[in-house]
Amino acid sequence: MKTSNLLRRTLIVLGTLTALACLALVGTGYYLLDYGLAPDPNRRDKDSAYADLYARYPDMEAWVKHHRLQRLSLKNNKGQHLHADYIKADSATGRTAIVVHGYRDCNVKFLYLARMYREMGFNVLLPDLAAHGQSQGEAIQMGWNDAEDLLAWCGAAYRLFSTKEEQASIVVHGVSMGAATVMNFSGRDVPPYVRAAVADCGFTSVWDEFSAQLRAQFGLPEFPLLSVASMLCEWHYGWNFHEASPLESVRKSLLPTLFIHGTNDDYVPTHMVHELYAAKAGEKQLWLAPDADHAESFKLHPEEYARRVSTFCNAALQE
Repeated sequence: MKTSNLLRRTLIVLGTLTALACLALVGTGYYLLDYGLAPDPNRRDKDSAYADLYARYPDMEAWVKHHRLQRLSLKNNKGQHLHADYIKADSATGRTAIVVHGYRDCNVKFLYLARMYREMGFNVLLPDLAAHGQSQGEAIQMGWNDAEDLLAWCGAAYRLFSTKEEQASIVVHGVSMGAATVMNFSGRDVPPYVRAAVADCGFTSVWDEFSAQLRAQFGLPEFPLLSVASMLCEWHYGWNFHEASPLESVRKSLLPTLFIHGTNDDYVPTHMVHELYAAKAGEKQLWLAPDADHAESFKLHPEEYARRVSTFCNAALQE
């Protein structure tokens, strides 16, 4: 009898400890999910975004003052109101670039790419992704659901920039999470008027990127915390960290793609671009920007960056 009571108590203690461990694991998973997908609380502060842009690219202040941006909005399939700014080329043209910003950024910080494309003779549309900038949204989508929104922006740009003389021909260009958005978009049913993609320092999958950051920032292995966070993400938002995979998307892509990555990138490790490039069939190019850290390829090599993008896009648009 004493042995039976002891066994029963032991099982109760073990059960209690297991339940507490599971609760702690789920709680930590929620923390990681919120840590990874919570929007920047200051995301609507455009003044600080402009200040950041001018600090990185001082010559952009005069350019912004002399080029008035116009606003555009749409409602996505989740009912969220999304915001974008655009600027037309000096001469009427259908050649259009859609520039997609990175993680916890906004479109303002990437106006330097708008300038680059406009100097190439393009119209430029710069959306704020969901939960970024002036767009609605309570959770960052890491380029996964953002790809569907990019499709909507392509349609809006096509209607906006097509002229009586020519229909719009669109290039999609993303940096970091914006590159993930572009790559995920490229693996879906891309409209024929979208002619090329530029993916600058994009990651292979949300799992791979969060795993790398879990190690770098917390010194923790991916299992079991990342598995729990991924499961919670699927429960709350309908997608998981493995599913959100630009690597798998580019395997299906028929869109000519220029891959760019800094050789010193340790935020999105440079090895990822080699996997992405190898997975992409069809027309593609790869440029490894010497000595560039994450999202620094243009800043470190502006002339070479612009030349490579211009050559690639012009070739794609002439086909």
